[in-house]
Amino acid sequence: MSAPGIEKGRAPGGRPPRREVGDRGTTVLARKVLEKIAGQVAKDETDAGGSSGGFLGIGAQADLSARPQATVELSGSVATLRVEVGLPYPVPLRQAADRLRDRISARVTELTGVEVRQVDVTVSWLELDPPDDVRRRLQ
Repeated sequence: MSAPGIEKGRAPGGRPPRREVGDRGTTVLARKVLEKIAGQVAKDETDAGGSSGGFLGIGAQADLSARPQATVELSGSVATLRVEVGLPYPVPLRQAADRLRDRISARVTELTGVEVRQVDVTVSWLELDPPDDVRRRLQ
């Protein structure tokens, strides 16, 4: 015997009963989403920068406040990333690239659940830190 208005196998309100979490399906992330996440992680959590301005890459300028360019090759739930960055100079390039690679890999996996198998870092430009005293003194 059931209560009036409730069908067998249906929740109140005519909705089907809730399924277990593992039976509900999967979330699919587009390649572009992973590219933006990787670029944003590189910008926010390291000293890396990207290029800004220009049209179709012509006239683009080095900018440490811009998001670096990232590309992703996605095969199921495994990704290979390529990130093109600029760094402030002077900086030890090998250590900076290693730190960038490790941070991007860990954060992209943590945020998306996609296993990052490889991160290729290309340092395409270096930007000199401006001197503390920009004005010149005449003597």
